[in-house]
Amino acid sequence: MQLALFDLDHTLLPLDSDTEWGRFLGRIGVLDREHQEREHARFYREYVAGTMDIAEFLAFQLAPLAAHPPAELDGWHARFMDEVIVPSIRPAATSLLERHRARGDLCAIVTATNEFVTAPIARRLGVEHLVATEVETLDGRYTGRPRGTPNYREGKIERTGQWLASQGRRWEDFERTWFYSDSANDIPLMSRVTDPVATNPDARLAAHAQARGWPVLHLFE
Repeated sequence: MQLALFDLDHTLLPLDSDTEWGRFLGRIGVLDREHQEREHARFYREYVAGTMDIAEFLAFQLAPLAAHPPAELDGWHARFMDEVIVPSIRPAATSLLERHRARGDLCAIVTATNEFVTAPIARRLGVEHLVATEVETLDGRYTGRPRGTPNYREGKIERTGQWLASQGRRWEDFERTWFYSDSANDIPLMSRVTDPVATNPDARLAAHAQARGWPVLHLFE
């Protein structure tokens, strides 16, 4: 058994699920649509540049979870899946996942996007294991705060190692380890695996991959 790790947004999906969730909440009138668009645009520019403050972003992105009961949130998310996520799933991405599953590889989605948004997406993609930014709960409701280390940049190495340990495994147990990602923010984890694959890469990652001879994969062209 080998290990295959996949980023989610702009890697397996041709969109950013965090951004689209905020847009969806704005569209159905839960959040101020103009404010959401403005703030998401700012955070995305900072993300691409590698300057985003993850604590500030999570405070913004998780606030709606604290403001509404879980049952209401789950209902909105089911509609979000039907209207936004499922129509965006592409055969090239599902075929990539299936190739690794067919070989018997241990597969996981490793994403900075929080677990509330991404857990249903991972299930829809047929991926059992998800390593995502965890969300704190108290008395059955979300607090609007992350739990533990955010699964972002170097945090992805830490959190993936913790997940492997929970499976009774270590990095050294695998002869080959893949990580597919679109973002230069994932260079730390890509540098940890034996087979990094720049997938639909942003400009910074494309340049980094070219300099190091990493393969480049375009799933959505």
